[in-house]
Amino acid sequence: MRTVVAVAGCALVLVASACGSTGSNSAATGPATNTAKPKVGVILPDTTTSARWEDSDKPLLTSQLSFAGIQPDIQNAQGDEKRFESLADKMIAEKVNVLMITPLSSDGGAVVEKKAKAAGIPVIDYDRISLGGTAEYYVSFNNLAVGQLQADGLLQCLGAKSGAQIIEIEGAPTDNNATQFHDGHEQVLKQRYDSGQLRLVASKGIDKWSPDTAAATFTSLLDGNGGKVDGVLAANDGMAASIEAVLKQRNMSSVPVTGQDATLDGLKSVLRGTQCMTVYKPIDIEAEAAARLAIALATGRQGDADDLATGNTKDPKGNRDVKSVLLGPQSISKIDVQGLVAKGVVKTDDLCGGDMRNACINAGIPVPGQ
Repeated sequence: MRTVVAVAGCALVLVASACGSTGSNSAATGPATNTAKPKVGVILPDTTTSARWEDSDKPLLTSQLSFAGIQPDIQNAQGDEKRFESLADKMIAEKVNVLMITPLSSDGGAVVEKKAKAAGIPVIDYDRISLGGTAEYYVSFNNLAVGQLQADGLLQCLGAKSGAQIIEIEGAPTDNNATQFHDGHEQVLKQRYDSGQLRLVASKGIDKWSPDTAAATFTSLLDGNGGKVDGVLAANDGMAASIEAVLKQRNMSSVPVTGQDATLDGLKSVLRGTQCMTVYKPIDIEAEAAARLAIALATGRQGDADDLATGNTKDPKGNRDVKSVLLGPQSISKIDVQGLVAKGVVKTDDLCGGDMRNACINAGIPVPGQ
């Protein structure tokens, strides 16, 4: 499978630290000495669409900002636009030095960014961009490449089967990342749909990336196609899991399903063979890049921030370029999980306990007592 290297380059993101560093203290040169700590407000999107936000992003950002002598205020919008705006209003009123947001929608993000700009507070769009917004910086992954890797993975799992019927379960229509993932899918699959090599049953976006909505939508599409499907392009691991449950009920667990985020449950499904692949995005590197930007801005070093964000992302709605750090994703199939374990991305005890032991052994993952 294709592995896409970081678009921005390791030197851009990590500056003086080693490429791929995952140490929580690598985001800064040392604790600040000022007694009045600068403050960075962070708003994450939810706790339901992916485990990453609370399990990975929050502790990583907390550790890196705190080590640099920055006071972090990290909150979660819980998928609620009103709560998202209310949290932002509170942080703006408290005069945080920097606001970092993962918007639930571009419109919601743009509203908050307009308020922050009026208050003279710089904004970093984290993982998702607010189209039509005014954030000065954007830190994310090459989302087009994520979609390409998912489509390539599905093709590998389908093998040489001609005329395979595909259902695409895409992310939230309000999330520009989901749009870019879909564009990546199209670059790989459209010519195959047009030629008849594959048949697209339907492609549906799922509001709020809801696994329950994904399962219901998939069930409806499957029934409407006479209960037939040969492959499912699911945009993330959470929705993939709900689709896999539907397929299991119908004794169709051999149908390949894609995913994204390399969550613990997603990796277990890949090892079991109920999910054909996922996409690993090194969240530690993303959090480090965002923390470095926030630290530079919070301490008045905009030039250093600009040195980090040497990429640009086009915002067609706002007709502007946003200074960016874009990172490279990696396709993960069963044979690749061992590499994530070796790098410490996932712990053997978490991945290989209970009924997962044999699946781990079969995948070449060293298991205690083997």
